[in-house]
Amino acid sequence: MSVVIGWDIGGVHLKAARAENRRVTKVVQYASPLRSGTEPLLQAISEAKKELGGADRHVVTMTGELADTFTSRAEGVEHLANLAAHELGSVEIYAGPAGYIHPEDARKHFASIASANWHACATLIARKCEHALLIDLGSTTTDIVPIIKGKTVARGYTDAQRLAAGELLYIGMVRSFVMATADRAPFHGAWTSLVNENFATMADVHRILGTLPPDVDLMPTADGRAKTVDASRARLARMLGSDAPDADHETWTLVAQWFAEAQTRAICDAARLVLSARTLPSPTTIVAAGIGRILIAEIARRLHCACVGFDELCDVTPEARAAACRCAPSVALAVLSSS
Repeated sequence: MSVVIGWDIGGVHLKAARAENRRVTKVVQYASPLRSGTEPLLQAISEAKKELGGADRHVVTMTGELADTFTSRAEGVEHLANLAAHELGSVEIYAGPAGYIHPEDARKHFASIASANWHACATLIARKCEHALLIDLGSTTTDIVPIIKGKTVARGYTDAQRLAAGELLYIGMVRSFVMATADRAPFHGAWTSLVNENFATMADVHRILGTLPPDVDLMPTADGRAKTVDASRARLARMLGSDAPDADHETWTLVAQWFAEAQTRAICDAARLVLSARTLPSPTTIVAAGIGRILIAEIARRLHCACVGFDELCDVTPEARAAACRCAPSVALAVLSSS
């Protein structure tokens, strides 16, 4: 039996997937914020190794090179590649079209390695779908990648290029700041400007609406208080310069709906931009990945597209299916590297 583990080292989460003869059998995710150093990542890798067991091959992709811990993307790629080699033994680093790189060569290829996890997802989808649009909505970012005639045809590759092309959005279901989603909100019959402080995140919005999937909000809240609907209302109220008792629950739900709609519109607009640059057949199939699958289904409806889950394109055990969709890059890497 051939066993491959795909690792996705992010700035705040570690995700890993185990594939046995290309069948995904287990997927794990841990909080591992790199902003204050690599110790949380080391602890997360240790826990993941216990959960996933040994493997014939370890392959790594990353976005954590962007963390404040590192002075540059090149330094971050080099450091994380060496850390992975030290903790996992023999590893290979995914470098997109450049293939797999040995850790000692990572710095020379940092531009191909940095934030290439989206490319692994798109490459696997291109093997399964002739035409598709990948939308991966995670805790922090959204990837929008077109696939035409079985090939990934993104206009950008680096973060800078993808941001310019609208293929990368810093919009997520959990960690995005509310004031980055909209600059005002309707409240008591008037437009109210927002306080430009990180008093609340989109996790609070989706928690109030009941659209936050379980077990995806792994980081502390903006104020360090509880992850309850009441506490989320209090945090959201502060964004409007108010307190939760200043309005009833229905009013705060309407405010939360406003921000959720603003988020949905932003992703819809970006998808339309990406679609406008490529000739995809109509209707296009959207492949939904990440923790925002329900929201992506709504976006697909608005764009008159069919929608399938990323996990539906893979051979995944039933108990790992939900996690496989949420942790798509690590799954894609494990499957691709089993070929």
